[in-house]
Amino acid sequence: MFSDDALAELYDALDTPVDSRGDLAFHLKLVMSAHSVLDVGCGTGQLLRRARQCGHAGRLVGLDPAPGMVNQARKWPGIEWMLGDLGSVRYDQEFELVVMTGHVFQVFLEDDELRTTLAAVRSALTDHGRFSFETRHPGARAWERWTRDKVVEDTDPAREVVRRWCEVETPVDGDLVRFTQTFASPRWDQPQLSRSTLRFLDVDAVASFLTGAGLAIERQYGDWDESPLTDTSPEIITIARRA
Repeated sequence: MFSDDALAELYDALDTPVDSRGDLAFHLKLVMSAHSVLDVGCGTGQLLRRARQCGHAGRLVGLDPAPGMVNQARKWPGIEWMLGDLGSVRYDQEFELVVMTGHVFQVFLEDDELRTTLAAVRSALTDHGRFSFETRHPGARAWERWTRDKVVEDTDPAREVVRRWCEVETPVDGDLVRFTQTFASPRWDQPQLSRSTLRFLDVDAVASFLTGAGLAIERQYGDWDESPLTDTSPEIITIARRA
């Protein structure tokens, strides 16, 4: 199993560049239009780093519960990198924008955990603030394509080839999908595993949780080109505000 720091370093090296990721390009436009931004589950901080490089002069705060991710992010100064989550760090109407990228919304597996998180998001927003996030649309059944034969090859920081693939635990029961991501390299004695569980909520469930937290949906899209949301869209991209 990866150490936290080793996985974070590899994640940053193998991740798709910001300019090539539809989700980060989408959120970057919102970040650049807000003076104060909180990135929940910021990972290694790609989004906020890019915003600063593009000339964002306001307050940028990245929050993540993984020490390895935050350690990577802190290599870039000029941004507030915070270790923790919205259950341990409280903000009171401090941000014009709260974002969750990389499908962070899906890591909240229990109803109470999600309710607590959304209530904290609402608390962090200014009166006219916005909350932007995405979750994979269950109608597209993305997990069915996370199979052993879909191998991706990348180059790690040591310029060695790293092969990676996903395998889903079947059968998938309800809205929780459990899977492993495997990384293999010639310079390692054995493959390294990362285990994850994601929750796939449908459109109605997303709306219900937002309403219950005092948030109102402002607009939604089905993909990063801002196409309409349909029953088979790959994403449920949502921008909400304080109700």
